[in-house]
Amino acid sequence: MKGEASWTNDCTDVVVRDDSDLNSFSDLNDDDGNKDVNAVSVDLILPDDLLERILAYLPTASIFRAGSVSKRWHEIVSSRRFLWNLSHVTSQKPWYFMFTSSDEPVGYAFDPVLRKWHGIDLPCIRTSNWFIASSCGLVFFMDNDCSSELYACNPITKRFRKLEDPPGSRLSDYSALAVSVNGESHNYTVSIVKSNQVPRDFLQWHLSIYTYNSDIQMWMTSWTEVLTGWRGGDESVICNGNLYVLIYSTGGGYPENRHGILAYRLSGRYSRDDKLIKGFIPAPCSLTCGRLMKLKDKLVIVGGIGKHDRPDIIKGIGIWVLNGRDWQEIARMPHKFFQGFGEFDDVFASSGTDDLVYIQSYGGPSLLVFDMNQKLWKWSHKCPVTKRFPLQLFTGFCFEPRLEIAP
Repeated sequence: MKGEASWTNDCTDVVVRDDSDLNSFSDLNDDDGNKDVNAVSVDLILPDDLLERILAYLPTASIFRAGSVSKRWHEIVSSRRFLWNLSHVTSQKPWYFMFTSSDEPVGYAFDPVLRKWHGIDLPCIRTSNWFIASSCGLVFFMDNDCSSELYACNPITKRFRKLEDPPGSRLSDYSALAVSVNGESHNYTVSIVKSNQVPRDFLQWHLSIYTYNSDIQMWMTSWTEVLTGWRGGDESVICNGNLYVLIYSTGGGYPENRHGILAYRLSGRYSRDDKLIKGFIPAPCSLTCGRLMKLKDKLVIVGGIGKHDRPDIIKGIGIWVLNGRDWQEIARMPHKFFQGFGEFDDVFASSGTDDLVYIQSYGGPSLLVFDMNQKLWKWSHKCPVTKRFPLQLFTGFCFEPRLEIAP
């Protein structure tokens, strides 16, 4: 299969291109090398299975460096058994990849464990404006022109697979990509939501849902519906077997109903009389934009809070979790962090998984991290890139750094 090279062959490409910011393993113990001449090497006292378990708990970037410590360590981290052990270790904190070019898919990935930026060359993707979705260590890229190219890849190991071309119209007014990967079997479900305006009718929009199962490697047209007063966009996510789609008002509604959520049960049975709009879930408040994500099997929306008298002007950012059909507010960004971005547009980039939410302004490389468990806001370390011209845009996505999963 194309892209099936061993991950160890690519490991030197994953760590920071300029690695002066990373400590080497030798740096960590050279200072103490002469203090205790009777020190015993762990290579002499630890059996392979115990050493494997210890190494499996290292941060992903450190595992790459561990492979260069000795021949034995290299063989261990390259073994299938070691990759199997990794799959049974608590997942790593998600990284955030920040594109540093509006045209080329180049950038850096922030590691919240080591609090460092790593240079990663992404396979398959050709421009930074492609549709991107991630789950359980896999990242999916779909072209933004006609939604005809779709790839699944592991950005750490560089393994990738081109999926069968999605069905439906090559050209759509709006498209949204969502994926869900089973952590045990590594099978995955992909959904594409396409929205097209009904000819000569601004209020009516045709919404189509297509799903792909890696088990059978086949696409299906799962659902079609005509929405009145609402349209789909570029936001969707799969959570607990449901596909959630963010929809946008096309007029005729009240300011508090500028956004809403449709839920589609991927394994459910629907009759011809069923309508997704009947299960409409309004947004938690008047939002300038909304970003959907799955965190610990919960649907989360990060939204720009609009002013009461000017709902299209952002005054802050909130985070909500959906419980049943009701939104529970988890946090609002403190004003000092909101001001720390400088000029903040009414739309912004945000993605998250596990316990972390990343928020980024399109206008600069500043990255803010919110920990859902600790309810803590924190800036990332400064990205090793600066804004070179006024119209330069920045965006990104988060993913779990995993070595054992392949598309």
